[in-house]
Amino acid sequence: MPLTTLADAVDLVVREAGDLPGRVARDGAAFLDLLDRADRVFVHGAGRSGLALRMTAMRLMHLGLDVHVVGEVTAPAIRAGDALLVASGSGTTTGVVQAARTASDAGAHVLAVSTTDESPLSELAVVTLVIPAATKTDRSGGASAQYAGSRFEQALVLLGDAVFHALWTRSGRSADDLWSRHANLE
Repeated sequence: MPLTTLADAVDLVVREAGDLPGRVARDGAAFLDLLDRADRVFVHGAGRSGLALRMTAMRLMHLGLDVHVVGEVTAPAIRAGDALLVASGSGTTTGVVQAARTASDAGAHVLAVSTTDESPLSELAVVTLVIPAATKTDRSGGASAQYAGSRFEQALVLLGDAVFHALWTRSGRSADDLWSRHANLE
């Protein structure tokens, strides 16, 4: 029976996000450690994945990390000691894989989020967190009842907030400490 109410659709989205914790538990500590120890953090993704990672970049900046969005005019060149956080559902998105290759060649750690750990992106990554979701081209309904890569992108937003929260908790800083990093351009 098709979902016809907003409440039914919200219930579906929440149910499909429910198995994310079990999926990231295995490699989550290594993922956090690499981000925490990086000299600088760069984020990169295409389309909606890129938008989700920009949200994560902002939160990491609130923690005091030196964070850059790949492709922005103010982003410096990546180097050894840095971390590149990338996302691609398929693990084959050309621009994302190329950025991971460039970062890896420079000696930076590549941290990937994908629906698979068997892809060109995962081969370049030090750690790949696998999200149980359909890629944007999978319209079978097997991995998700939602359209295209929606489940992946939603999980990416949740994962970004969880990464922030875990690193914030580790830091011991108060919410007031972080608040001072919000822009006050009013």
